[in-house]
Amino acid sequence: MPIPLFDPKPDIQAHWEEYNNAIKNVMKHGQFILGPEVEEFEQQAAEYLGVEHAIGVNSGTDALVIGLRAAGVGPGDEVITTPFSFFATAESISNIGARPVFVDIEPSTFNLQPANIEPAITENTKAILPVHLFGLPAGMDEIMQIAEKHNLKVIEDCAQSFGATCNGQQTGSIGDVGAFSFFPTKNLGGFGDGGLITTDDDETAGLCRKLRAHGSTKKYHNEMLGYNSRLDTIQAAVLLVKLKYLDKANSLRQSIAQRYTEALEDVSGIKPPATRHPSPVNPVFHQYTIRVLNGKRDQLRQKLSEKKISTGVYYPVPQDQLPVYSKLNYELEVSKKMAQQVLSLPIWPEMETGKQEDVVTAIKEFMAKF
Repeated sequence: MPIPLFDPKPDIQAHWEEYNNAIKNVMKHGQFILGPEVEEFEQQAAEYLGVEHAIGVNSGTDALVIGLRAAGVGPGDEVITTPFSFFATAESISNIGARPVFVDIEPSTFNLQPANIEPAITENTKAILPVHLFGLPAGMDEIMQIAEKHNLKVIEDCAQSFGATCNGQQTGSIGDVGAFSFFPTKNLGGFGDGGLITTDDDETAGLCRKLRAHGSTKKYHNEMLGYNSRLDTIQAAVLLVKLKYLDKANSLRQSIAQRYTEALEDVSGIKPPATRHPSPVNPVFHQYTIRVLNGKRDQLRQKLSEKKISTGVYYPVPQDQLPVYSKLNYELEVSKKMAQQVLSLPIWPEMETGKQEDVVTAIKEFMAKF
């Protein structure tokens, strides 16, 4: 049987009745926009994440855009961020008229290298936007120290890290603003698009709520240019079910990741990610991403595809090398190198051990030839 990169079906089957009942309840009351489930989910998410405010929006991208604006970032400002992320990270900065400033990453974590931040700060720098890539928290201790020293805002891109912690704090609760995605493949994924903004600041939260509703707090009394960006009630109902099982699901991902690492750590030409981290970080493995050395990544991927094993390359082109930004002429060697090596293997909470063994066996068979 083919092995997908991610399989949502086991979770849906396991909680079929709960999902059905949650959606039916929304159909019964008919409040499809900002219904009671949205407020309930916002409250439960805020409690889980340890923040004062959680504001549901239409997508993870909107969470970044609105979160940046609410944090005071605007035209002419610079935001220091990673080149190694999905395009929405930099796109959100540009779409509010600010400028992304890319600094290179750590090869061991694929995350923003804190030591590269301070040399990139200018008089126009307004914020730092770290990404907790693949569910592994960025170096928030160092990032927050730099931000405090230079009076900068920190907006956390938590699209892949719901449930991950740093020093016991949930990602999204450490900086000034957190931005989450509920795209279906995420650790906490909906049945469509959705996003969440988190903050402890009352004023920032109020501005986020205003911006998500066309810049208004009272219907037809628009105070500023905003967005039509509200979390659908049906998505909130689904997420309320999923949130109950999130810790278990993340724990299963961690166990799968550990088995992968133990099986692959002695395979020549393969560099698995670290799975047992000393404090302060606890990753949740949205993706399990290995490095394939010696230029064999694409050949290995093709061989796995022939065996009907799906893989992903996140990301084949760093953001600074995309056509939108390539004229900025960045030379970030680590991210360019990682883009040529990374390969994400199948992982989902209910992944059977047998399927994981099939993936490992196929990798070992291929790499043994070199």
